[in-house]
Amino acid sequence: MTERDRPAPGLSDAASARIYDYSLGGKDNYAADRDAALGALMAHPAARLLPRENRKFLRRAVRCLLDAGVRQFVDVGCGLPGKGNVHQVVHGVDPAGTVAYVDHDPVAVVHYRALLHAEPNAVAVQADARDPASVLGHPELTALIDFDRPVGVLMVSLLSLIPDEDDPGGVVRAFTSVLAPGGHLVVCDFTDEARTDHDRAAGAELMARTGITVAFRSRERLAGYFDGLELLEPGLVPAPDWRPDRPYEPATGWLLAGVGRKP
Repeated sequence: MTERDRPAPGLSDAASARIYDYSLGGKDNYAADRDAALGALMAHPAARLLPRENRKFLRRAVRCLLDAGVRQFVDVGCGLPGKGNVHQVVHGVDPAGTVAYVDHDPVAVVHYRALLHAEPNAVAVQADARDPASVLGHPELTALIDFDRPVGVLMVSLLSLIPDEDDPGGVVRAFTSVLAPGGHLVVCDFTDEARTDHDRAAGAELMARTGITVAFRSRERLAGYFDGLELLEPGLVPAPDWRPDRPYEPATGWLLAGVGRKP
């Protein structure tokens, strides 16, 4: 079975979205997810900070795009809802802003649909980012998002879950190619540059045990996702260092984050 053929995780399997939910103090997770999260914490003390580094960057990036006038957002690989979801940040500034959440995990989509039942300007669709056409052509998404106007495409802790054989760079290009001028790409993902040999060995053991594969890529690989875009200041940096708005713990260095604008 290839990664592309792999079905969405069942409730007895660990799932990245539910591991993330548990790590943020959520309740939408199961024993396998909790075991995987605790295993990561035991193997990597830095894992305690990663979900919060990721989530806080996402909210800052969305606010940055709102300040730039963007009012349409596509959150690809949204995972499970938590506190301060994208539509809540957007609608706190402009209730007419539109948000489309996308995930291949039916559990994540069901939870978002329940949350959005009274939200006319937000939808959740089940589609696989590895098949960009299925996302960009989804009728619920195209009914809400107009790619002839600026759109913010959010790929936060997504691309590390797409293996090289599924061409994550090609996935990014498929989305950025349809952006109108003033559209933005937001990326936050794992980098290998701060990991030790011990971290790599412990990570390999954990991935083998849980069946969840996470790709740690170089700064150069992550920077390549922004080809053809204008990388906003301060560039591609550790997630907490991207336009911080309050004091924070020292960055783990495991997550690099950046925002690019379509000229």
